[in-house]
Amino acid sequence: MAYVTKAGPRYSLVVADADGEGARVALTSPDPIISPAWAPNGRELAYVSFESRKATVRIQDVQTGHRRVLADFKGTNSAPAWSPDGQQLALSLSREGGTQLFVINRDGSGLKRLTQSGAIDTEASYAPDGSKIYFVSDRGGGPQIYRMPASGGAAERVTFNGNYNISPAVSPDGRMLAFITRVSGAFRLCVMDLASGQVQQISDANDDESPAFSPNGKLIVYASRAGGKEVLMTTTLDGKIKTPLLVTLAEVREPTWGPFTRQ
Repeated sequence: MAYVTKAGPRYSLVVADADGEGARVALTSPDPIISPAWAPNGRELAYVSFESRKATVRIQDVQTGHRRVLADFKGTNSAPAWSPDGQQLALSLSREGGTQLFVINRDGSGLKRLTQSGAIDTEASYAPDGSKIYFVSDRGGGPQIYRMPASGGAAERVTFNGNYNISPAVSPDGRMLAFITRVSGAFRLCVMDLASGQVQQISDANDDESPAFSPNGKLIVYASRAGGKEVLMTTTLDGKIKTPLLVTLAEVREPTWGPFTRQ
């Protein structure tokens, strides 16, 4: 898995084993690093860097450290999400005014706008079969999760419980959606059965963020806070078994689980 830490003025992109052990720093910077996303090949990470004094999307080979700029358009470039085949990434760009969803080929070619709303559309997450994209939009007045065809088109609202739902993550079998909801000022992890629409809140913490499913779909990793310390937690989908992976005084956030890869 990968996650971001902040200790003092330094940000680090960290890669670790699935159990949190064997952590090594893939990148360190005095400028923020956000939104890491694993490529399906398990060899590359896309993320947002502010090292050029604006938000740009970069791709880094985890083994060699080689980095390249994928998106450095006018305005902000944020929230990269790989398509399941690894050939494209969905991005949130403000190059044409408001923040909208675009798709781009992995080599930086073929940029195409996906959404045409007057709202903020961001945080794309592909369905595992690549047919749909889930994303966050405030087009209804507050941030909610929507889905649309991966090629663009009409969007349908997915979340209806509460007035603030963000950070969608789809399970590997496409049946469940993890997301963060706000309840009386607290940010908590929820899971939705996409077939029935039934939602279960599986955390009673106050500062949950950035859920991601394990490759086998049986666990969710997320960042939270407990006892004044930053923690990475894993939980079963019913919330009954929670295990801390990492407890630290440094800020730790945005964990993302890498895919199964052949050695």
